[in-house]
Formats: sequence, structure tokens, C-alpha cells
Amino acid sequence: MSTTTRISNKYLSVEVSELGAEMQSLQTADGRSWLWNGDAAFWTGRSPILFPIVGKAPDNKVSIEGNQYELAQHGFARRSTFVLDESDESMCRFVLSSSDATRSVYPFEFSLAVTHRLDGARLSVEAQVRNLDARPMPFGLGFHPAFLWPLPGAEGHEHRIVLDNGGEPRLAHLADGLLTGDLQASPFQAGRLVLAHSLFDADALIFPQDAGEGLRYEAEGGPQLKFTFQNLPNIALWSKPGNAPFLCVEPWHGTAAEAGKGDAITARPFTNLLAPGETEQFGFTVAIEG
Repeated sequence: MSTTTRISNKYLSVEVSELGAEMQSLQTADGRSWLWNGDAAFWTGRSPILFPIVGKAPDNKVSIEGNQYELAQHGFARRSTFVLDESDESMCRFVLSSSDATRSVYPFEFSLAVTHRLDGARLSVEAQVRNLDARPMPFGLGFHPAFLWPLPGAEGHEHRIVLDNGGEPRLAHLADGLLTGDLQASPFQAGRLVLAHSLFDADALIFPQDAGEGLRYEAEGGPQLKFTFQNLPNIALWSKPGNAPFLCVEPWHGTAAEAGKGDAITARPFTNLLAPGETEQFGFTVAIEG
């Protein structure tokens, strides 16, 4: 069993596992739980960190500098054990460093630090990627938190996603987990999407651009989760087909590979290319109201 670290204040409490630096629970002071519980009947994930790729690669293979490597969907961070680097009552920071195991599928020296921090009624989750190699390092980074659907106390109420920018971002299409390159009409109307389980019959809803830097996941007349995003231009929404009782709100920097474009990691849409010795940060915040 992996060990967990608990942080809390008078508004929120969070548990984070050393496995994947993955959040295991998010509760308000009244005892209500907001994060999906990982029930294996639907999906064992709760809030995985996606690195060094987001989404699938063709045949689960990526090419780096002319060499091919096996790299499973969403990368290896979510299955790796992190080290607790720092913690106090309201913050914990876990670090994953390159190793023989990571170099066998991703030949770079790096560190990935994931910090969960409470500030009043708001949780922030930050990922810091540092290139410790002597050459530029390509990678993708994403967050994959799953929240209860319906939200606590909102059974039978309409649930929706509302974009802060009021936009109507176009929808990317997946085939066998890879982007087709086609963009479809937006399911949003004036920044608003009413949720239905049938939306996810064909996989995740992926919005590569124009979804903005914040949104609300809310129930009509009930609670709402307010999100802001930092350096995460791609947004996906996902629930497992079959009326799974959770909704993933996924901000990314990087997406699945495009079908027919090869397996080079640098050809993946929105791939980051980090210079030697440089650091890049990504993060989201969520505030619970109601």
C-alpha cells in the first residue's frame, strides 16, 4: 500500500498519495466528499498526473531523437512512486526524479515536482518540470482530476460546465485514442454546456484551443466548483461510458498524437520543448462553493 499525506485547514482537507503524487480525497469541513473515490467498477483513477505525454501514442510508441520507446497512454508519472520533499499543515510537495526505469522509456534527466496547497477554501495543484539534461527536453503535462457527478446534494439537478470566457471552442475528434485532425462544431452555447452521459459515448470531449483560463462545474441551484488554469491551453472533459458517477475536468499542455503524423514526440500537438537547465510551471486551482 502506498502512503498518503494529509493536509487541511478549517475549510478543506486533502489526501495525496506517494504513488503518482495523486490526490486521493478532497473534503469540505462539513464532511462532504467532492473527489471521485476510485471505485474499480468504473475507473480506478482519482486525479492522475500526466507526464511525459498526454493521451495516446501510435501503438503506444514514441520516437525520440530517432529511437523508439514504449510509452503507455498518459505516460509513466501516474504509475511512479514520488518522494515527499516538503510538507506542513496546508501544503505537500512530492518529487519524481529521472531513474533507470524512466530513462528506459524517456531518455532524459528531469525532475517533476507536484505541490498541493490549501489557501482558504481553495486548493491549488502545481506541477514544476525541470530539465536536468544537456539537451532540449520535449514533453507534455496534464492534470486528470475526477469529481463526483452528481455533485453532493445535487442529485436530480441539471449539471453543466460554464466557461469564464463565454466561448464556443471547437471539438477535436478521437479515433482509437488519436486525434483525427478534424475540428467539429462546439457543443457549447455562449460558454455553457449542459452535461449528459451520452456526450461521452465516443470518448472524451477535447477542446484544443479557446476554452479559456477558467470554468465552473456546477449544479443548477446547487454547489459549484470554480477552476482557474495556468499554462494549460487544452481542456478535456471525460466520463466513462455507462453512466459513471464522475466527471473529469482535465487541463493539459499537450494532447494525444495525431493519426497519420507519426510517433515522434516532438510532432505531438502542443508539445513543450524545455531548454537545458530551465523550469516550467503548470497548475490549476479549484474553489468549492455551495
